[in-house]
Amino acid sequence: MRLGKIGYYCEFFLCPAFAVALTAWVLAQLPLADWGDWALGAALGVVAWTLVEYLMHRFVFHRIPFIREMHEQHHQNQAELVGTPAWLSLPALAVAGLGLVAVFGLPAGSALTMGLILGYCWYIGVHHILHHWRLPGRGYAYRLKRRHALHHHFDDTANFGVTSGVWDAVFGTTASVGRSAARRENTALR
Repeated sequence: MRLGKIGYYCEFFLCPAFAVALTAWVLAQLPLADWGDWALGAALGVVAWTLVEYLMHRFVFHRIPFIREMHEQHHQNQAELVGTPAWLSLPALAVAGLGLVAVFGLPAGSALTMGLILGYCWYIGVHHILHHWRLPGRGYAYRLKRRHALHHHFDDTANFGVTSGVWDAVFGTTASVGRSAARRENTALR
């Protein structure tokens, strides 16, 4: 959804603040001996985020009618401040967190929630960089930018992972320049 500057950038501040507050609160509840396990659970949550990101982009952003139209705004106007408003993303993360705590208990559920929040912060930061920064022709961010550009400009049926291409590789949705050109050519012939 198209947002104003305050609405767009507020997630960059509220999301990390939410993560810090949750971490402080949970670690105050846990014995020091459990902090390492909690950190490991948070790392697992970050990995889980990459799968959530892939599934959301592939099956929600590109398929569910109302959301698909909003996501198409982003494809058509990539330099615009289009994103998820904090009033939607933060409560969604909180509800997911409450569900994880209900299923796994406070230590494991809050650790997984923290990982999801950190993964989401990573995602919004990376996605912003890919669309709004000039990147040198090397490195992690540049490779992600090329992958994401293929998704935007040549093949919106591939490269759904923004922060990672792992799940595209697992599910066979990795686009390359050759595959994208062939798909475009086949689409033009129809």
